[in-house]
Amino acid sequence: MAPVAAAAAVPNPAQAAADAESLRKAVQGNGSRPVDLRLHVQHSFAFDRALCGAAAVSGSGWGTDEQALIEILGRRTAAQRAEIRCAYAGIYRESLLDRLRSELSGDFRDAMVMWTMDPAERCARMANGALGAGRTSMRDQHAWALVEAACASAPDHLIAVRRAYRSLFGCSLEEDVAACPALQDPLRKLLVSLVRSYRCETELVDEDVARLEAAQLAEAIQKKRQPYGDEVIRIVSTRSKRQLRATFQWYQQDHGSNIDEDITRHCSSQFAKILRSAVWCLTSPEKHFAEAIRYSILGLGTDEETLTRAIVSGAEIGMEKIKEEYKVRFKTTVTSDVVGDTSGYYKEFLLTLVGSED
Repeated sequence: MAPVAAAAAVPNPAQAAADAESLRKAVQGNGSRPVDLRLHVQHSFAFDRALCGAAAVSGSGWGTDEQALIEILGRRTAAQRAEIRCAYAGIYRESLLDRLRSELSGDFRDAMVMWTMDPAERCARMANGALGAGRTSMRDQHAWALVEAACASAPDHLIAVRRAYRSLFGCSLEEDVAACPALQDPLRKLLVSLVRSYRCETELVDEDVARLEAAQLAEAIQKKRQPYGDEVIRIVSTRSKRQLRATFQWYQQDHGSNIDEDITRHCSSQFAKILRSAVWCLTSPEKHFAEAIRYSILGLGTDEETLTRAIVSGAEIGMEKIKEEYKVRFKTTVTSDVVGDTSGYYKEFLLTLVGSED
């Protein structure tokens, strides 16, 4: 079973309509577990009321076929899911996301809704949640949500995220990051610079600039032990991904080590940790998402919020590379760790997004 990112299928209106119909049956109990409508005739009105009341209390939609939801939505690309949402709204005059929210519950609901959502809206909502009204401190996993939105995808995606954020919350993402009481400089300055940036996607690379800026980064990280200077933030937040790859290659060649390793070796601040995450997301996102997944399952309890975000976002970015990186770094598999730390339909859905591992 391949992860959804590898699914070879072209968006198709007829298929989207068929999927919408199947989803409707699944949430109404008409999928693989059909409801016998004769019950409404044979049983008393009082019984029907009690049954409906029990369904409301359970929060899981009476007769909902969760497995069908997983099989359909869990195997569709972002473009296909967009067509399904549109077809569902056109046919049934309601939002598919609203229906999923009302029929499902717990971590499975959160993961399914997050996955089905438009990717830009998803990132906007996750960024807003990370900023958290009233939050007085910024944990690493909250900052990761901002870094992922800004750095892990194409520049046009960040533009779409900013538009979605303004539409949803009535202000700009960069304004909210700048005003977040949980953030202090220099981390605030870094995150504001990342979320407001627009990187040119040109294939051109200026090797002279790359070598010069590699030296500037090495000076700040290796010698001053202060990787939060204006030049460091400027380089990381403005250069194209191709230009940054060239810069980091010169860094390794001229200064004897990888930049991410030096950030960890010479600096222990939260700023340094988030800077390293940004470097990874910009040039090797599989490293960041592998670490985020591993982080979410370590310790006494699973951090389901981080695990869900890392697998949902990672499936869009490229799950095959994430699985390879995970196996090399942690000597185990994403699949085995998900199986060991989750259960039920939540586990089955995450495994569907992860795909098979030999």
